[in-house]
Amino acid sequence: MSRCELTGKGPVVKNLVSHSNIKTKSIAQPNVQRKRIFSKTLNLMVRLYIATSTIRDMEHSGGFDAFIMNQGDDGLSKRALDVRNRIRRKMNTKKKK
Repeated sequence: MSRCELTGKGPVVKNLVSHSNIKTKSIAQPNVQRKRIFSKTLNLMVRLYIATSTIRDMEHSGGFDAFIMNQGDDGLSKRALDVRNRIRRKMNTKKKK
């Protein structure tokens, strides 16, 4: 099953309801793409599985670095947590200089 590594968005179970009110279960998969995203802080490309809705949210919030720093730990995957920790360390070393 596909899952966004930044938001944790995954498949949703829903009911298709007919005209005669018969309910049929179905699964709605998120549109997850494997994308390379540029991190300005790290100055390199990061490859993650991201939902297209997350890409739009990222652009709205000011870029990849700002978006990942504002995300909670529960939605991030292990790889995304690692990237966030690397960004945090890089930011701390820049502040100390």
